[in-house]
Amino acid sequence: MTTQSHAFDETTDVETDLIEGDDSGDSFTGHDEYDNELTTEGLDLEERQALRRVVGMSTELTDISEVEYRKLLLERVLLVGVWTEGSAEDADNSLAELKLLAETAGSEVLDGVIQRRKKPDPATFIGSGKVADLRNLVASLGADTVIADGELAPAQLRNLEDRLKVKVVDRTALILDIFAQHAKSKEGKAQVELAQLQYMKQRLRGWGGNLSRQAGGRVGAAGGGIGGRGPGETKIETDRRRINTKIAKLRRTLKNMKSTRSTMRQERRRNLVPSVAIAGYTNAGKSSLLNQITGAGVLVEDALFATLDPTTRRTTTADGRVYTLTDTVGFVRHLPHDIVEAFRSTLEEVADADLLLHVVDGSHPDPIAQIQAVREVLAEINATDVPEIIVINKADAADPLALAPILHREPGAIVVSARTGEGIDKLRELLEGALPQPHVALEVLLPYDRGDLVSRIHSEGSVEHLEHTADGTRMTARVHPALAGDLTPYATA
Repeated sequence: MTTQSHAFDETTDVETDLIEGDDSGDSFTGHDEYDNELTTEGLDLEERQALRRVVGMSTELTDISEVEYRKLLLERVLLVGVWTEGSAEDADNSLAELKLLAETAGSEVLDGVIQRRKKPDPATFIGSGKVADLRNLVASLGADTVIADGELAPAQLRNLEDRLKVKVVDRTALILDIFAQHAKSKEGKAQVELAQLQYMKQRLRGWGGNLSRQAGGRVGAAGGGIGGRGPGETKIETDRRRINTKIAKLRRTLKNMKSTRSTMRQERRRNLVPSVAIAGYTNAGKSSLLNQITGAGVLVEDALFATLDPTTRRTTTADGRVYTLTDTVGFVRHLPHDIVEAFRSTLEEVADADLLLHVVDGSHPDPIAQIQAVREVLAEINATDVPEIIVINKADAADPLALAPILHREPGAIVVSARTGEGIDKLRELLEGALPQPHVALEVLLPYDRGDLVSRIHSEGSVEHLEHTADGTRMTARVHPALAGDLTPYATA
């Protein structure tokens, strides 16, 4: 609750005389001057003992009597993009995606502008003439941040901030900020911090005295003592050295975490458990699909990059075979290279998988562009050789006519709805049929006291025929070579 001092609510007679009287001083007698001096001294003392409120300095809302009615003051941002290739619709979709990213980061988008150019201006991204127009737009809208739809070079970032007089953020920094908000696990936080430091290292700026050089030893007339008279290390060099040290430490930490993740993958491979990875564009419904198939209970939210940490769940096929399903981080157009490098250990779950479920948002205005963006990232992590099933999600919200071009372009695609469950059973059948099949065919007669081998055949192999006889369990199945060796003593002719 805001309090207000009432020390000056009532105007004294002396104040009225001082305000309304003649400032020449001819009408005052010596006695009046003495009384006036005493009164002025009294006011000075009273003013020193009171807090004087300056009207209009507070940024709080007018009515703040109830805490729950206070509004969060969001950053007011203006979006700017450069249209260099493609159609006008492509440029509009890119800026619309930037708007969703900005809102996810916690900002209020005021407006968005696009400039048609052959290539971005190397100095200011949009050209010096358009910078002046953009500055007038920033002033008229009252924006405090400008977000560029692209990765700005350090010089472009510096020039724009100097001319616009507001904070300038590029698409890469925006995505890194969202990742920093949503990372929950220790590995995820370390990966995001590594990407942020790699991005920041190239964009360090010195301000005024921060560029001054350090002097070693005792400072003397020449600027330093013995051994310290040469040029010292600048503040910006010190910051860059500390960032490099921190990057090296984070890489060592992530290397240890990578070995742990590799050990888990090797354990699954040793037990011959097939792995399926779910990849796709952000907010395409990957986590919802994982919940539908395995009942994992992963966080589901209609937001970009709602989940960053990979989640692996074990499930079984209709015939009892065990396999794992992994939900990975979502992709986006122009995903920052630093993010790909930092999350490489996580993305290796996709490259090492036996099967890839590529989830596409069927309700998106340009789903084909989403497929291309995801495949570009898959090529960057060497995952193009993994067998792929295109899963078009959100069939309940998609226009059937809009899905026709995707089905024509991707003949093996399947349309599902993770929200309503439509097409999930058909997807399970398609998934189970695409899993790697054991290739050693044999027929065995197992005694009833070897139920452990029967269980292994169900979980690790594919059962074609099963019959319970008086002598034991007769099974015709396909199994892996390791299990086939254990079953050899019970093989029939």
